[in-house]
Amino acid sequence: MLAALVLAAASSADLSDQFALAARFAPVVRLVGQPEACGPGEPYRPLDVNLLFGEPTVALRGPWRPPDLVTIAPTAGDLVGRFEYHLDFPGDALDPGCSYERWERWLTRDGASPTVYAHVARDPGYPGKLALQYWFFYVFNDFNNLHEGDWEMIQLDFDASSAREALKQDPVAVGYSSHEGAERADWGDDKLEIVDGTHPVVYPAAGSHANKYTPALYLGSSADAGVGCDDTRGPHVQVLPIVKTIPGNTAAAQRAFPWIDFQGRWGELQRAFFNGPTGPNLKTQWTEPIKWSEGWRSRSYAVPTGGLFGTDATDFFCGAVAVGSKGLIQLLRNPGATLVVLGALLAIALFAATRTKWRPSAPLRIARRRRWGQILTAAGRMYVAKWPLFLGIGLLFIPLGVVVSLLEALVLGGFGLLGVDTTGESAGAFALLVVAIGAILTFLGITLVQAATARALVEIDQGHRVGPVRAYRFAFAKLRPLTGGLAVAVAIVVPLTATAVLIPVAVWLAVRWALLAQAVELEDRSGLDALRRSTELVRGRWLRVASLVGAGAALVLIAGPLLGTLLILGTDAPLPLLNVVAGVVYALAMPFVALTTTYVYLDARARVELEPYDRRAELPPEVDLATG
Repeated sequence: MLAALVLAAASSADLSDQFALAARFAPVVRLVGQPEACGPGEPYRPLDVNLLFGEPTVALRGPWRPPDLVTIAPTAGDLVGRFEYHLDFPGDALDPGCSYERWERWLTRDGASPTVYAHVARDPGYPGKLALQYWFFYVFNDFNNLHEGDWEMIQLDFDASSAREALKQDPVAVGYSSHEGAERADWGDDKLEIVDGTHPVVYPAAGSHANKYTPALYLGSSADAGVGCDDTRGPHVQVLPIVKTIPGNTAAAQRAFPWIDFQGRWGELQRAFFNGPTGPNLKTQWTEPIKWSEGWRSRSYAVPTGGLFGTDATDFFCGAVAVGSKGLIQLLRNPGATLVVLGALLAIALFAATRTKWRPSAPLRIARRRRWGQILTAAGRMYVAKWPLFLGIGLLFIPLGVVVSLLEALVLGGFGLLGVDTTGESAGAFALLVVAIGAILTFLGITLVQAATARALVEIDQGHRVGPVRAYRFAFAKLRPLTGGLAVAVAIVVPLTATAVLIPVAVWLAVRWALLAQAVELEDRSGLDALRRSTELVRGRWLRVASLVGAGAALVLIAGPLLGTLLILGTDAPLPLLNVVAGVVYALAMPFVALTTTYVYLDARARVELEPYDRRAELPPEVDLATG
């Protein structure tokens, strides 16, 4: 009897030490703020799971098929020992809308406080080590793998054999879970923020709840780090959750928290990785925490804030993963309809490809009529045949783009120095002005590439020697009319884009004026006259011009980011380097867009100036450019 009393007293003392240890190192949680309900940001808080029990909007189902209802409003006791069962929350995980956010507000309507669950865990293989875990439960995971319920955690490792011993020291290492893996930090690392000497700061990513050490946009390209981008950037809302400690002793844990014995899923069953998650007790770190910590990665990869010339491989990767996830969701929800749509799009593409002619491409004798496919193949053959010239034009676009960016920064920064009010009622007008100036300076660089490429193409066709520098000299000689025409176009198009209903008008005008650079460079027209000339050449051919210029631009815009994405998936190269690679590829490929646009311009001139022409001829007599 005495021995039993001593054992009980020791157990009680150890449990008291566990409570004290959990309180001492309780985390500070900084969630991404959500200014508006159902808007961007993080709507979910770490939830007290007791709010799920006895709640009539929650069902326990299984274990055979999803419709098999066990009970409505299950209690914690109903979960004990259940295997292959699952909780089912109100809402559709694959089409969540704002339903789960509203549901959480319903659950916490009486002012329930955010809660984390502490657990002091020992690892049989590491007798001199101790792990302190904090588990966070969220009602919904709004990431690429949408699913009901979400368990995340952080772990602090101590060189101690008991909670009492751990209370006298600092942790030696910390691990923040994110998706299937975790990131390590030594206690005292610069990236680990600590409040009042003992409370680690956690930044859960909006939607995914992956725990991070700092605010940033993080990229993951593996199951360990998650495939996609986790965003912990602020502004933030600081939360100090209540800590509930789950005893380290299994029997005591099950008495205090019966749900910890649940062996099913904390969310509805779905196909693929849209399933609700299993609970803490089924995770490796619950029973082998120290062994699990040996696999922590040393860092997460923060995405650079911008790419060269606005081409960002990392942004492309983030967007592509999100779009791919949505496509998979549609395939799961409506497999028949999705496959029909994809098949129809493929059929349309094949039909369009067979309705045009791709050969003969004939890149020389440039001022002639060509079919849609011949324009693209002519541009491609010319680029390949004279690759040193066009790579050189692209390379010179890199410092040109840097200069344009610096000019943009100086111009926009100058408003503050001049005392221009950029806040209050003037903020909207200033934002529109900023967009207009940025567009003029950005498109100026692209327009110069267009003009230099057009001139180089004419010089080649006439048998003259031309290099990248000489081509740009021709272009800069026409800088005034190029800038003037571009400024007029931007001044009209940009305000139209400020209203969604007028965006189609803006696109229509942008295509009508797409041949501005060629009209200035090759016909020696003023800016306004070049806009009128471009309109004349595009009239009746708007869709043809839009599709060709768009196809060329799409190939160029996607080439760099796509290469960067492949490098992200296949290498461990630094992300800033991959963005630079994407930007350089974009710059080097930009002359291809200019070549395509120039062949479009020459084709339009041939169709306007040689009417009527022999419609049976694939390549009719060319325009005399010397008379332009």
